[in-house]
Amino acid sequence: MESRNLPNATLIVVLGALSIVGCCFYNVGLIIGLVALYLAMNAAKLYKADPQAYDNYSTVNIGKILAIIGIVINVIGLLFLIWAISTFGWEVVQDNEEFKMQVQEYFGQ
Repeated sequence: MESRNLPNATLIVVLGALSIVGCCFYNVGLIIGLVALYLAMNAAKLYKADPQAYDNYSTVNIGKILAIIGIVINVIGLLFLIWAISTFGWEVVQDNEEFKMQVQEYFGQ
């Protein structure tokens, strides 16, 4: 039987990498990471059903790891944003200089 590639393997890696970069853009990476993880889980099910039929499971696995890293980074960023808004207020968080000053004051620097 001829081996073939798992569907969306390259897309999973690209989305996994974009989920890490997406943390810099208002946590858009969280959505991208969840999509990559969903696609990776579907590809893993296909692979586990017939491992001899596919030859690029390592690519899917790399994409899944990147997606998990991206999700974790984005969740940490989202938790920090929620903490900052609840501590300082939305108006302070929107103003970079005021936010920096309030954080330094909060931590006693």
